[in-house]
Amino acid sequence: MKNMVIARRYAKALLLIGKDDGQAESYREELDNIAGLVTGEKELEQAITNPLYDTAGRRKVLHAIIDKLYLSDMMKAFLLLVFDKGRIGFLSNINEFYKKLADELKGIARASLVSATELSSETIDKIRSTMSKMTGKDVILEVEQDPSLIGGVVSRIGDLVLDGSIRTQLLNMRESIKRGESV
Repeated sequence: MKNMVIARRYAKALLLIGKDDGQAESYREELDNIAGLVTGEKELEQAITNPLYDTAGRRKVLHAIIDKLYLSDMMKAFLLLVFDKGRIGFLSNINEFYKKLADELKGIARASLVSATELSSETIDKIRSTMSKMTGKDVILEVEQDPSLIGGVVSRIGDLVLDGSIRTQLLNMRESIKRGESV
């Protein structure tokens, strides 16, 4: 839990800088690139995060990555600060928080929609538009299929989950029957 508070603090600090210098979106790309590279390559992640390796060697590896990715001076400084403060292991969490904060700054909300069957583009657009009205934000919708839902849809936007799946309705009905309630 403490890790999340720390990660959020670093993400917020970077976003404030991005807001000031108008580079919030390019920082998003840079941070996402390096976080994706580091978490995707376990050996690389170990090479910069494992305290069993000496600090100077780990810092040198980080420098090599930074140079290969042609990052902005601000991002270089940010990553080295995160490293020097012993927080480089939180890079993935910092990246996730940063993306959410950058979305908020742009008035964007990301949502997921899981359906039992393939939905028409008109249906998806109607759901996206309803979510936009609900949140007052532009909604980017990730759509996926899950036949185990039997029918209906489950949508998630932030902490709000709207579950209209038949599977959940059947489970609720079963619980009601077990408790002896009339359905």
